[in-house]
Amino acid sequence: MTGDPLTYGSYLRLDELLSLQDPRSDEHDEILFIVIHQVYELWFKEILHELDFLDRRLEAGDLPMALHTLKRILTVLKIVVAQTDVLETMTPVDFTSFRDRLETASGGQSWQFREIEFALGIKDERVLLEFAEGSEARRRLETRFDQPTLWDALLRYLDRAGYEIPRAVMQRDVTTKVETSEELQRVLIDVYREDRATAELCERLVDLDEGFQEWRYRHIKMVERTIGTKRGTGGSSGVEFLKGTLWIQAFPDLWEIRGEL
Repeated sequence: MTGDPLTYGSYLRLDELLSLQDPRSDEHDEILFIVIHQVYELWFKEILHELDFLDRRLEAGDLPMALHTLKRILTVLKIVVAQTDVLETMTPVDFTSFRDRLETASGGQSWQFREIEFALGIKDERVLLEFAEGSEARRRLETRFDQPTLWDALLRYLDRAGYEIPRAVMQRDVTTKVETSEELQRVLIDVYREDRATAELCERLVDLDEGFQEWRYRHIKMVERTIGTKRGTGGSSGVEFLKGTLWIQAFPDLWEIRGEL
């Protein structure tokens, strides 16, 4: 005998999915708060899935599929940013009504968000210490931390395409943040002037960097209008802490060459 036929509900495991919203208060807006953040995590999972695929496409020299994948990531990122509009329908009074129930929980504890940062090249070893040693989150982050980044994948792609990428750049320590290189910038300027298809790839990476910064900005303004100058739920300085992360760039060399093009 065969099992029950596959249905929409069983395929998506809706019974389980819809049971995962477990508010800690009777306040009306807590369900919204939970749903939004669970959806964020689902989109983060998809972004990581696509970033890994993008790395493989660049490794294979498959520019059309790399561009297609970047388009998908950018589209998902726009949805992630737009979700802030829904959160902003919750007033400061609405949030205050259940905020204390969050105790030490904080968005900064999203290991998938930290994985995305690491995948893009925004690495800080101190982040690892925020997660318990031996935990699944720590294991995943340690793996990402030790891996080459999307920037490194681009450098390898350019190297295989015949561009003379500086050896120091190619052999950089991938566990450190990306540092600018004037020598590499001269190569990138040639790419923009002579190789339209590869220049488009670089521009999509700039879009990705800008989109990530846009998400940070919208998140900061949402937090500011919701809790003002109060401390963050995880004990951070709240808005002031977040403002310090706003202008972090994943691909600084692609920004540095703007004035030379």
